[in-house]
Amino acid sequence: MTAFKELVGIEAAKYVQDGMIVGLGTGSTAYYFVEELGRRIRDEGLKITAVTTSSVTSDHAKRLGIPLKNIGEIEAVDLTVDGADEVDPYFNGIKGGGGALLMEKVVATYTQKYIWIVDESKLVDQLGAFKLPVEVVQYGAENLFLHFENKGYSPSFRMKDNSRYITDMGNFIIDLDLKKIDNPKALAQELDATVGVVEHGLFNGMVNKVIVGGLEGVRTLEV
Repeated sequence: MTAFKELVGIEAAKYVQDGMIVGLGTGSTAYYFVEELGRRIRDEGLKITAVTTSSVTSDHAKRLGIPLKNIGEIEAVDLTVDGADEVDPYFNGIKGGGGALLMEKVVATYTQKYIWIVDESKLVDQLGAFKLPVEVVQYGAENLFLHFENKGYSPSFRMKDNSRYITDMGNFIIDLDLKKIDNPKALAQELDATVGVVEHGLFNGMVNKVIVGGLEGVRTLEV
């Protein structure tokens, strides 16, 4: 599986050109994309500026000598490459397994070209087997938890080191164990309208290119 992730990370880096502002995703697959960009900067003299989607990716990029800017310092991102936890046939996806869904969606929103890189296990017929992350403010989080419980969404607070996980933006994450999501767009609208929800891990119709690694090598899917 690691080999597949490395292959798609290297393939995605081929889309990066001199002078670009590049969004760097978060997670085990995006890691290899960032690694390859660092290699190209070192070995090929690639000149780019990057924005990141988490403190983890920022630290990684700094170690590799990738120049960084804050998303607020730029008007648009030329290309963002990120992973995904699930992708359906319509290119709707679930993201946020690494806890960076809010920053990932902010960067994606201001990106002109957005690519996901995944191994073939992430391709599904229907979203929902992977728990849906919902980032919520700390104030009233228990009330939101009860709300989701009453809706039958089987919520759980994400934990780390025996405490509630806190995102880079200072929020909690409630993971919803939905099993299957019949209508991702309707659920996204419902969560968008729920007070206390900062962001959710449904990324619907945001990409038109997915690079997939598997036993047959690397293939590129496009809408």
